[in-house]
Amino acid sequence: MKPIIVDDSNFQGEVLQSDKPVLVDFWAIWCGPCKMIAPTIEELAKEYDGKLKVAKMDVDANPKTAMQYGIRSIPTLLIFKGGQVVEQIVGAVSKRHLIDKVTSHLG
Repeated sequence: MKPIIVDDSNFQGEVLQSDKPVLVDFWAIWCGPCKMIAPTIEELAKEYDGKLKVAKMDVDANPKTAMQYGIRSIPTLLIFKGGQVVEQIVGAVSKRHLIDKVTSHLG
């Protein structure tokens, strides 16, 4: 399972109306730290398939949603549950840190 690509037009349906928690990676093609954590995001999508939806949003192509959630530095990872932000992680953090944050919102 790969992360799904979300944009301004499908964000509501894929993220806010999801029946599972959603980890959204706000990133940009020119962002070095975004490239550093990309493999970890892919691994989480596989490892938590069925329990967690993992999505990526290019902030340059989707400024409306990025502005709505106050994304000022990237990568920023938001965890949504029931349509609400329940966790914010800024910067390229370790896989262990992400797993700790994600698992606290599962179940």
